[in-house]
Amino acid sequence: MGTFLTASASLLCPHGGKVMPVPGTTQVRIGGEPVVLAGDTFPIGGCVFNVAGSPHPCLTVEWIVTAQRSTMVQDQPLTTDSVGLCKAGDEAVQGPVQIVSTQTRVSGL
Repeated sequence: MGTFLTASASLLCPHGGKVMPVPGTTQVRIGGEPVVLAGDTFPIGGCVFNVAGSPHPCLTVEWIVTAQRSTMVQDQPLTTDSVGLCKAGDEAVQGPVQIVSTQTRVSGL
């Protein structure tokens, strides 16, 4: 059972780019921070990945495993057990999101 991710969670792409959660709603909060949901926006900045010398940075995240038994605002919340795939502009999967830190007060399935 992982802890819920909030807007202040620290997330990285496999190449060190910073994933910036942008909550679509602020109705559910933990410690004053909005909980992030699978349908929210997750742009990535600072990815240095390249293919054969050409830049091919991670730009966004697609979540494939979310909280299994919880819903918030009709969407699946994300926990430290969730799995997200970082994608380039051409939708190429470039590796999993690394969840570095988040709040530790509330967990869920």
